[in-house]
Amino acid sequence: MQSVVTETNPGIILISRNNEGRELAPRLAFRLGVGLAQDCLEVGVDTDTGRLLANRPVYGGSAVAVVSCNQTPQIAAVRPKTYEPLDADSARSGDVIAYPVDIDASEAKSRVVDVVQEEAAGIKLEDARIVVSGGRGLGGPEPFAQLEELAALLGGAVGASRAAVDSGWVPANQQVGLTGKTITPDLYITVAISGASQHMAGCSGSKAIVAINKDGDANIFKEARYGVVGDWEKVIPALTETIRELTQS
Repeated sequence: MQSVVTETNPGIILISRNNEGRELAPRLAFRLGVGLAQDCLEVGVDTDTGRLLANRPVYGGSAVAVVSCNQTPQIAAVRPKTYEPLDADSARSGDVIAYPVDIDASEAKSRVVDVVQEEAAGIKLEDARIVVSGGRGLGGPEPFAQLEELAALLGGAVGASRAAVDSGWVPANQQVGLTGKTITPDLYITVAISGASQHMAGCSGSKAIVAINKDGDANIFKEARYGVVGDWEKVIPALTETIRELTQS
């Protein structure tokens, strides 16, 4: 990457902040002696200065800072799923340039020792248009079966808060949040989730959030478009039955 940048002299470099990008971006910035805007939710250009502007979460996701890079090239690592893909447009064109990679194996500092394929059924959490997530307030792993039933009726996927994952109720690949997955569904239903900033950092791009929580003062209601203050043990069965009737009618 360093040699490609040296050859092409770009003004801006955008890198996906996926598993590879979050390692590549800071190393590239260090080699080039420039700064890095990490974990960006949105990027743009200042019309006055022509410099890159990037919005990124700070303080555990409780606020969003607008940062700019003073050096060139300007590098930003953009969080996956923060932008919807554009519709195909035959009027647009671009060049894809392939660069050969010739790396001496002796220079490698790490190597892959094993690859474990994780079996997954249904829709991937990060690709689902509808997500139903549960939190600590569910009280254990058993209630997630009810969330799975609801998600199946809606054609969606099941997620969880960090507290639920840390408690061992669901696998880590279902965690939504700053240290989990970032999702941008059309509909996000949260059940017994308080709405901590680290969780909201992973779902703030949702088109609509529906919160179900017995605590009317929970932070999640500040972020939700619709809210139900009530016991999930009464709300979820009633909601599931209503949706089943609607889908079968």
